Amino acid sequence: MRGGQHQVSLLLRALQEEGHEPSLLAREDGALFAVARSAGIETHAVDARAVWKYSRKADVVHAHDARGHTIAAIASRRKFVVSRRVAFPVKRSVGSLWKYQRATRYLAVSRFVENQLLTAGVRQEKIDVVYDAIDDVGPPQTWNPENPAIALASRDPEKGRDLVEQAARASGVEVLFSDNLTHDLQRASMFVYISRSEGLGSAVLLAMGYGVPVIASRIGGLAEIFEGDLSGVFVENEAGDIVRAMRKVLGNRTFAQGLIAEGRNRIAQRFTKRHLVEATLASYRKAVGG
Repeated sequence: MRGGQHQVSLLLRALQEEGHEPSLLAREDGALFAVARSAGIETHAVDARAVWKYSRKADVVHAHDARGHTIAAIASRRKFVVSRRVAFPVKRSVGSLWKYQRATRYLAVSRFVENQLLTAGVRQEKIDVVYDAIDDVGPPQTWNPENPAIALASRDPEKGRDLVEQAARASGVEVLFSDNLTHDLQRASMFVYISRSEGLGSAVLLAMGYGVPVIASRIGGLAEIFEGDLSGVFVENEAGDIVRAMRKVLGNRTFAQGLIAEGRNRIAQRFTKRHLVEATLASYRKAVGG
């Protein structure tokens, strides 16, 4: 599953734990559908007819992507809210403007995304900032500078893999490009997250939770996750800057361990499952007028 799907799964489980009865409409052949069903969540295949049918018994409908937003705008029989997670600007077409007027509230994944909604004409009073979160991942592993650096395996040109590869060659640091972060972050000297466009960056939160020093681009919502050189290291999207940051982490154990401790503190202060569910429920209550 991608980051947004992981967040939906986390939210569904958190709502269940709070005594609510969430249901999920999703692609029947998708990983999120299977994961939610295995967790005991009521699940149904998504289309406009299903939204029309099942929304009538809901208190509020929550759309989590652009397709869901469109279907909710057309078919929801209850007030609906929309999570906005992406970094690119809102389209200005007639159809896009229509559906953006239909939503009762927006849950922006960062202040950066909130500003994009404001630029698109969404009123401030309709927006709540609800950050991504991580589940409890337990105590951190013992940090070992001999472990490989971890980066995303994505070939999306916006994710900056080319810059990480350049930095790895120049520094001589071993980088493992991972498609299973929950496994690979348990044995990592650092997490290098370089991006050219980012709504927030839930993979960075996961690394911080695991107790892994993070190097990340100071761009979009990423700039809101940690404090530079205290709970993580911000870099420019330039290979030389990434090399310097990698060497700083590996060459100074005290610095690296400080990043680990402060990174986990930052997660506890702002990005836990409790923060996610409380902020989401507060937005739901505003939407239904309660």
